Amino acid sequence: MPIYENRQNAENRVALSAAMLSKITVSDAAITAIADAAIAKIDAAKGAVIQLEGWYGVDYAAIAEKLSAAIAKKSSCKVTTVSASRFFKDTATVIAQKHPWITDEPAFGRVNEGEVLADYNSADAIAAVSAEIAAAAKGGNIVIIAGPGANFDASNVPAVLVYCDHTADPMLWKMWTGTLIPFDSAEARKDYGWKEYYYCDFYILQRHKELIIDNIDFYAEAIDPEDIKLFPADVYSEMLAQLASMPLKQIRTYSPGPWGAYRYRDLWDIPGLKNNAWNRLAGADLALLVQISDDISIDMPIVNLLKHHGDALVGAFSNANYPGLIPVEIWLDDGYFPEKQPAERTSMPIHNHPGTEYVKRHFNEPLGRYETYYIVEAYEGANTHMGFLEDASLEEWEKLCRESWDQQKPIPNWQEFIANWDTNVGDLFLIPEGTTHGHGGNQMVLEMDTCGNAAGGEYSFFGYDFMRPTWDDVKGTMTGKPMKMHLDRYFSIDKCCRASYVRDHLKPKAKMVSWNKEYSMDRFATLPQMPFEIERLHFAKRAEHSTQGKYLLAATLTIGTSVTIRSKVDPSKQTVIDRLQCALIPAGFGDFEIVSNGGTANTVVMWRLKKG
Repeated sequence: MPIYENRQNAENRVALSAAMLSKITVSDAAITAIADAAIAKIDAAKGAVIQLEGWYGVDYAAIAEKLSAAIAKKSSCKVTTVSASRFFKDTATVIAQKHPWITDEPAFGRVNEGEVLADYNSADAIAAVSAEIAAAAKGGNIVIIAGPGANFDASNVPAVLVYCDHTADPMLWKMWTGTLIPFDSAEARKDYGWKEYYYCDFYILQRHKELIIDNIDFYAEAIDPEDIKLFPADVYSEMLAQLASMPLKQIRTYSPGPWGAYRYRDLWDIPGLKNNAWNRLAGADLALLVQISDDISIDMPIVNLLKHHGDALVGAFSNANYPGLIPVEIWLDDGYFPEKQPAERTSMPIHNHPGTEYVKRHFNEPLGRYETYYIVEAYEGANTHMGFLEDASLEEWEKLCRESWDQQKPIPNWQEFIANWDTNVGDLFLIPEGTTHGHGGNQMVLEMDTCGNAAGGEYSFFGYDFMRPTWDDVKGTMTGKPMKMHLDRYFSIDKCCRASYVRDHLKPKAKMVSWNKEYSMDRFATLPQMPFEIERLHFAKRAEHSTQGKYLLAATLTIGTSVTIRSKVDPSKQTVIDRLQCALIPAGFGDFEIVSNGGTANTVVMWRLKKG
C-alpha cells in the first residue's frame, strides 16, 4: 500500500541551549564526529570498534563506507567492516523460530511475546565473529560492526555505540519493493512480508532499542545516508524530555484505495497522490518532525518517548495497562466526488472490529479496536452504513457474503441488508466491537479510534467489498485484485445489531458540560464498552481545558482556520494546528488554552480515554 506524506505545518520545535546545539552535527560532519570518537577510543593493543546499531531501513553499508573513508583521512589505522547479521542463526532457522508469531493465517498474526534480538543469536557465531573482530582491531585498528545487533559483539574492544534510527513510512516502501534487509541477513529478502514486521520484528527491534538506548554515545536520524543528523546522548535525552512536555503534531499520511475520493485536492498539495482512501492524522507509527533549529530538523518515531516519558505522554493508566502503546489513532476519511458515483464506488468495505478480549486471545494485543465517526463535512448524498435493516435475514447475508467471495461475484441486493443513515456536519456514530459499518461516501469523516497494535497496524474484519477491483498505484487505475475478506472472523464477532439499536444507542447526542461567555464544552453520550470519550470545545477567541495530569488528548480543529494550543503554566510550550489537523496533547501537559488565530468561530473535537 503506497504512502504519501504531508509535512505542511508538521514541525515540533524544541529549544535547545547554544551549548547543546553546538554538539549536533549533520551529513559529512556527523560522519567525522563518529570517526573522531572512534579514533579517540583506540587502545594501542586492542584497537576500537564502532557499533552501528539501529532500525530496519538504514543503509548501514553506505554509512560504514563513509566512516571508513573519514577514518582514513585522519588516521593510518586499518578499518574493517563486519555485518552484524553474522551474529545470528541462519535465515531458515530464524524464520522457523518466528513462525508462531507470523502464523499461517493470511491476514493476521500474533504479537511476539517477550523475545528479544539476542534470542535469535547463535552463540557459536558470536564467539567466532567476536574473535575475528578482536583480531582485526588488534594493534590499534578499527572495526565497524554494522546492523541491528551490532552491540552483541563480545570482543571486549573499546566501542563507540551509535543508534541509527529510521521512521516507518520510508522503511515500509523498502519492504514493499523487496529491498528491506532483515537483521539475520546482509542482503535484501524479497520474500520478507508485512506480518513478519508488524507481529514479530517490530517488537524485537523496539525491545532492543529500549534495552541499549541508555548506553549509546550517539543517536542518529539515518533515513538518508547522505544526510545523517547526529546527536550526542545527552542532547538526544534533552530533546525527548522537551517533546514529551509539549503538544505534538505528526507527519500526516495518505494512501489511495478503492473508495478513495478527492476533497484532498482542494485542501492540500500531495504530489503523486491520485485518490485518498486512508488519511492518518495521528497514530503510533506516524513520525514526528522535530525542528531543532532553522537549519536542522529530524524525523523521529513518536514511540521513542515512551521508555522514559510514558506517563507524561500517554498517562500513568495507559502506560501501565498498555505498555509500549500509543492507544489512539485519528483518521480523516475523504468522501468528495466531483460527479455522482454509485455506492459501490464511494463506500468503504462492509466490516467490523474486534474488542479487547478478542484481540488479547487471538492476537496477543492489549487493546481492541473501538471507533467513532464524526462528520466534519457533508455533501449531497452524505451517508454512513451501520447495522442491519430490521427485516433483513442475517443467515441469508452470511450465505451471500460467502458465495460472493467463493464465486468472486457481487451481491446485487446488498442494500436490502445493510442499514444506511443520512448524515450532516456534527453527527457522531459510536462503533463498538462487532458493529457492521462502513463510511458510505459524500462526506468527510473524522475517525477517532483506539489502536491496539504498537506498530500501527489495525484490526478490521471485512465482510463485503462489492467485489470491486482495488487500486493499482503503478498504473493509476482501479485494476487491482479485489480486497481479501475475513469472513470467519467477521461473522464470529458480529453483534448483528439492527437499525433500531443503531438509532437508539450508536447515534448519540452531545450534552453541554460547561458554558461561559468565552467558550463552551459539550460531550457526546457513550456506551460502557467504549473506552474513550468525545468532547468538543466551541469558541470565537479562546477556550481553556486541562489534561488533569493524566489524560492524553487528541485534539482536531474541525471548524476554524488555525488555533494555538499553549500551556497556561509555560506559554512557550505551544503548537499551532490548522483546520483538519490533529495535535496530541500529553497527559502531563496540565492546564492549557486554545487561542484562535483566524478571528472566526472554532470547534476543536477531542478524544480521551475514560480512565486516567
